[in-house]
Amino acid sequence: MKFTLSWLKDHLDTDASVDEIAEALTDLGLEVEEIVNPADRLSGFTLGHVKHAEKHPDADKLRVCTVATDEGDLQIICGAPNAREGITVVVCKPGMYIPGLDITISVGKIRGVESFGMMASERELELSDEHDGIIELPSGEVGDRFVDWLAENDPAKVDPMIEIAITPNRPDALGVAGIARDLAARGVGTLKERDYVPVPGDYKSPIQVSIDDDTLDGCPHFTGRLIKGVRNGPSPQWLQDQLKAIGLRPISALVDITNYMTFDQNRPLHVFDADKVQGDLRVHRAKGGEKLVALDEKEYTLQPGMMVISDDNGPESIAGIMGGEETGCTADTVNVFLESAFWDHVQIALTGRALKINSDARYRFERGVDPEYTREGLEQATQMILDICGGEVSNVVEAGKAPDHSRAYKLNAARVQSLVGMEIPESEQRQTLTRLGFRLDGEMAHVPSWRPDVMGEADLVEEVARIASLTKLQGKPLPRVSEGIPKPVMTPTQRRQSMARRTCAALGYNECVSYTFIDQRAAALFGGGDDTTKLENPISSEMSHMRPDLLPGLLQAAARNQARGYDDLALFEVGPVFHDGEPGDQQTQITGLIVGRTGPKDVHGTSRPVDLYDAKADAEAVLAAIGAPAKVQVLRDGDAWWHPGRHGKICLGPKKVLGVFGELHPRVLQAMDIKGPAMAFTIWPDAVPMPRKSGATRAALELRDLQAVERDFAFVVDANVEALTLVNAAAGADKALIEDVRVFDEFIGGSLGEGKKSLAITVRLQPSDQTLKEKDIDAVAEKIIAKVTKATGGTLRG
Repeated sequence: MKFTLSWLKDHLDTDASVDEIAEALTDLGLEVEEIVNPADRLSGFTLGHVKHAEKHPDADKLRVCTVATDEGDLQIICGAPNAREGITVVVCKPGMYIPGLDITISVGKIRGVESFGMMASERELELSDEHDGIIELPSGEVGDRFVDWLAENDPAKVDPMIEIAITPNRPDALGVAGIARDLAARGVGTLKERDYVPVPGDYKSPIQVSIDDDTLDGCPHFTGRLIKGVRNGPSPQWLQDQLKAIGLRPISALVDITNYMTFDQNRPLHVFDADKVQGDLRVHRAKGGEKLVALDEKEYTLQPGMMVISDDNGPESIAGIMGGEETGCTADTVNVFLESAFWDHVQIALTGRALKINSDARYRFERGVDPEYTREGLEQATQMILDICGGEVSNVVEAGKAPDHSRAYKLNAARVQSLVGMEIPESEQRQTLTRLGFRLDGEMAHVPSWRPDVMGEADLVEEVARIASLTKLQGKPLPRVSEGIPKPVMTPTQRRQSMARRTCAALGYNECVSYTFIDQRAAALFGGGDDTTKLENPISSEMSHMRPDLLPGLLQAAARNQARGYDDLALFEVGPVFHDGEPGDQQTQITGLIVGRTGPKDVHGTSRPVDLYDAKADAEAVLAAIGAPAKVQVLRDGDAWWHPGRHGKICLGPKKVLGVFGELHPRVLQAMDIKGPAMAFTIWPDAVPMPRKSGATRAALELRDLQAVERDFAFVVDANVEALTLVNAAAGADKALIEDVRVFDEFIGGSLGEGKKSLAITVRLQPSDQTLKEKDIDAVAEKIIAKVTKATGGTLRG
């Protein structure tokens, strides 16, 4: 949003400087993005008087001038046709920067005669495109600053332009009047109120307006009137200067007036050439397929449901966005129909996006304009047209009525302290809201129609605090909830996640933060991709579903790295996964992925491809760091994306799964474009039991002073029996005494026969209260043999 200082002063009586206004605007939430002050580049130029001018001795078109300046008389060579004795000029001295030429002048010789400066033209000072001669001033004293002369005699040329950023919730600031209201509420000046004076009509308008019933939700209110006998010539100089200063090109008086109202009051308007309108105007929805050449000279094909304004010939305007070229105003226009309507912001936004039209009208209507200003805006624009273009006005044609957006909220003065932390007297709060246009009735604050963003009591508090300035907010320490040492800020779950991150990083993994949204194909590979986790309004087709697992994001990251030549990777992520659309169907995962080799190749041959035991070791390290029990079981039957024979589930029982590790299925790797085998682990930290003691101290170290005993067993089992089944059976024979069970040998063939194998295990017994005797050891051995025989069907090898 751009405006000039003089334009602002049309609505605000203030003596504040540009810098003070800019600081106040930013503090009010209307951030100043740019200030263009022409006076800054002209501050060094002063006035001079040409005392004498004569022909250059060696050039017919050059003149040697003696110019009186504040530093004495200077000799200046000038080639302008109007350089002559007795005129007041703008002097540029050596060392000064000339903006229009982008040079810094210096003393020089022109055809053998020295020149100590120059006399500037308007183009050289970027005041206009005029360069047929130097600037001649009708008044001014030698040595006066040129910017001071301009400020007094031609202020438009040094009028500062301010550009502010508008957030979507502040459409009222898209008009200079709204900006002035905020500044007046801050106390930067006094708001100049304008009385609403309707313009009486002299006759009935021959053009009537109707709104179809199915379009009333998109256009609840439409007003207009005919103005006959207008003169659509150039607009007044003041109006052209205002529009040029904000980057708009003056076109004609009628168009310039509508542009002025758009930026002055946030009220987009449109004028039809009434002589080109056939019959009455009708606001309706397009059937689809209609074509319209708009004012930007582009042809648009309307889609079903888009709102249009049509006459008997068909669509003449894309409602609320852009008018049609056929009924647009030209220099020959003498009769116009002026339109002021209120359009639904959502439907305007949808139409503008579909047709890819960006206009000032669309920008404002899709953010929201004042619904109660529709008729008043028409009257104000009518008066401007009469003042500038003349003419005779008809009675107002009106269809529908202004929608009722009235609402009121209770003003609770104490909430400013509780919500913002500022102490503002209630009288000041009421005064602030009154200045902003709120109507106070007891404790109820009625919201003005131009503030669609105020939707509750908290918004009233925000307005009060914003005007009072949040820079006055003083930081205060929060009071202690309880005496003594405060409780930890992080929850146990958060501490576990933090410890898991530190452990993975210490193991050499790099942390990834991937999107929680993935494509349907990738989600289906990991047990998701159904409608329960599908987004209603996805960002793109590649982010259509909530992720069921962290592995898709890590695999996609690995694929991108491999495509760029990085083959050896260790990545991890800690984050949520989703199995359904309900809040309770969200879980936290800790997932690691390793691809490639354990390290770079070297002469010692220590580098090798990663395997599932690397993933198992890392998973056990993370589990130990987050406090998982040391004794766990490793079972099979993981999910389908794990290699069926090269993975394991880490469990506390058949139904209590803490994590899973192993090699990923080749089919999944191929679908995710991963080269070579990939190992991974996934841990569910919420499944790990919380410690019984919540204290910060560690448990006492238990050292056994009794001798441990190891016994070896060899069992002949079927070839399809897993070693893990045998180990788990042996470990469960006596959980109090058996500390560890491990496989140390496997033998196939020989005298065992077909379909048999021998598995040898070592069982470590660790007593805690007394030394084991031979009979105790034999009793445990019998239990182990019985357990293994029952679980595997094997026999003790002789």
